Amino acid sequence: MWQVVVDSAAATVELGRSLGELLANGDIILLSGGLGSGKTTLTQGIAVGLGVGEPVTSPSFTLVHEYAGRLPLYHLDLYRLDPEAVWELGLVEYFGRGVVVVEWPERLGALLPREHLWVDLQPGAEENERLVWWRAKGSRHRRLLKELRCRCASWALKRQVGP
Repeated sequence: MWQVVVDSAAATVELGRSLGELLANGDIILLSGGLGSGKTTLTQGIAVGLGVGEPVTSPSFTLVHEYAGRLPLYHLDLYRLDPEAVWELGLVEYFGRGVVVVEWPERLGALLPREHLWVDLQPGAEENERLVWWRAKGSRHRRLLKELRCRCASWALKRQVGP
């Protein structure tokens, strides 16, 4: 587990960009946090890191947005769904294709992929501050998190917490 504190939307995008540059085909990023916590902002940075050349918006009403970049990016928003609806709509079929970013992964229930990078975004003590908690499941995602931590070590982030 690792925690980073970012102090602006721009820093959140930059964190996402650094992650996006490291992503490989089949990576699954699960973003949790309340409304307005920065999930879509982090995804915008991931898209920049993947070389996506179009604006990234929340797929709240369409459920999935697909973007072309160095790898395909599939951005899913499960806010309005339960696990049965996720299954019926075939959304788990995106797993293993390109890079998948899922907002509201709690809605997956038993469909939660075994290997993933879980990112929890929470408001910080100051107005624009976000606490970003990272947990990796599976060897690929543990390596990914280790690479991200090394890359971010030189950042002018407010602070990093964790071993």
